[in-house]
Amino acid sequence: MGKTYERIDGRLRAFIEAQPLFFTATAPLSADGTVNLSPKGLKGSFVVVDDLTIAYLDFAGSNAETIAHLRENGRITLMWCAFQGPPNIVRVHGRGEPVFRDDPRFADLLAHFPDIDPTPHGLRAIIVVRADVVRDSCGYAVPYMAYDEDRDLHGKRFAREDDASLSAYFAKKEHIATSLDGLPGLPLPLPPSSV
Repeated sequence: MGKTYERIDGRLRAFIEAQPLFFTATAPLSADGTVNLSPKGLKGSFVVVDDLTIAYLDFAGSNAETIAHLRENGRITLMWCAFQGPPNIVRVHGRGEPVFRDDPRFADLLAHFPDIDPTPHGLRAIIVVRADVVRDSCGYAVPYMAYDEDRDLHGKRFAREDDASLSAYFAKKEHIATSLDGLPGLPLPLPPSSV
C-alpha cells in the first residue's frame, strides 16, 4: 500500500503541488511538550524548490509553535491528502528551519513564490524543509471534499498592518515570541524585510 521515494519528482511532485491544503506537524524535544499540527493554505504559498527541498510562506497568526519547534530541533512532517480524484496521502518527514525576513537568503527564497503577493498576509518567515523520508499511502478513508476557493479573510485582516503595527500585534499575543512550552518563537520586534 505505502511506498518510499528517493525524491519529490514526477507524479509525486505534481500531486503535492496540485493540493490547495497541507498540514505541518512538529513537536518539542520534551516528552511532555505540546505536539503541534497546523493546516496551511493560500494558493501560491507553497513550492517544491528541488527534489528534496520544500518551502512555504509563514504568515501572521495567533501562535508560532512550528517556528519554535524548528528552532529547537528542526523536526517536521508535512502531509497532503487527496480530497478529490484518486485517493492518496503523501508525507514528507524531514528537517526544517525558519528563514526570517532579515536573513540574507530570504530574498532568493521569496523569488520562488511568484504566484502570491505575500504583502497583505503579514509574512513572518519562509519555512524551508529538507526531506529525509518521502512516503505515500492509500488514503482510502479520506473523504471527498470540494475546493471552491481560498478565503480572503487573512489578507483583509493583515493588509492593514505595517512592520511596526504587526510587531505590536505579535507582542500582544501570548504565544508568538515563545511557544506554549516556553521555547523561543518568532524574534520580536519583527525583523525588517531584506527585500
